[in-house]
Amino acid sequence: MREKSRLKTLNTMKHLYLVALLLCTFTMISQEIIELPKEHTGELFWETPEKQYFSEVWKTEVVTNVSKPTMRVFLPESNVATKAAVVIAPGGGLYALSIENEGNAVAQWLNEKGVAAFVLKYHLVPTGEDGVQEITDLSISEPTKIMTEVSKVLPYSIQDGLNAITHIRENAKKYGVDPEKIGFMGFSAGGAVTMGIGYNYTKENRPNFLVPVYAWTDAQDVITPKKDVPPMFIVCASDDPLGLAKGSIDLYSSMFKANKSVSLMMYAKGGHGFGMNAQGLPSDTWIERFYDWGLSENLIPKSQK
Repeated sequence: MREKSRLKTLNTMKHLYLVALLLCTFTMISQEIIELPKEHTGELFWETPEKQYFSEVWKTEVVTNVSKPTMRVFLPESNVATKAAVVIAPGGGLYALSIENEGNAVAQWLNEKGVAAFVLKYHLVPTGEDGVQEITDLSISEPTKIMTEVSKVLPYSIQDGLNAITHIRENAKKYGVDPEKIGFMGFSAGGAVTMGIGYNYTKENRPNFLVPVYAWTDAQDVITPKKDVPPMFIVCASDDPLGLAKGSIDLYSSMFKANKSVSLMMYAKGGHGFGMNAQGLPSDTWIERFYDWGLSENLIPKSQK
């Protein structure tokens, strides 16, 4: 009896060890940071290192001075995984990334729905110790300089996004995703990156859907979409203080006139940069509307849970 009890205990311990090992492996993949190729020619210089901190100006966690693009992997639990994936590009005027509100929090919400998420840190304008304060000051003293600096960096940021799609597609089996269900979602400046991806992809890095959220259309002009442009879900608020509602409408119109698959969620109120912040407004549910759209378009398979 004692021998049987001992064997049972050993088997139980072995089982628990294997479960722990699997959980550990899942956690490591979920927290994996992927380094992406650098796609700049050397005319841009970052004299200070990348920095993450809580911005008292924007009242949120931010990242600044990104010179080496990376993305953080968030994988859903296997029992809810849908094999769909979304690359997330936070906003911040290309001077910073609102890494929590428009990045990690979005990824965690998507994981709960069984969607793999990849939070992208793309090239930003070289700044000093506080990129948020720098763009805030420039918006008052030299607003035209912002666009000058942004125009230098945006092509590299777009290439970062394309490289992210390529990486996920080439490693789809590793991440447990369908290589034909990889979308790209971007907020504000990240929305400009999203648009740029929609205008510059190749067969290898074409996203399967695009989600520009209050996209910064002043940084990336709206142009005629490509013939094989993927379906697009556009989000914005009419009261956006940066005047981005018109750009989102123009983007929708360009897709509609070309007879392409497009949806527009234009909320009466929401302002700019709402991301995952709860404001007690209908715009709080924008991500649920995106998910519903993804299901209806068969871009996101329904979770089996």
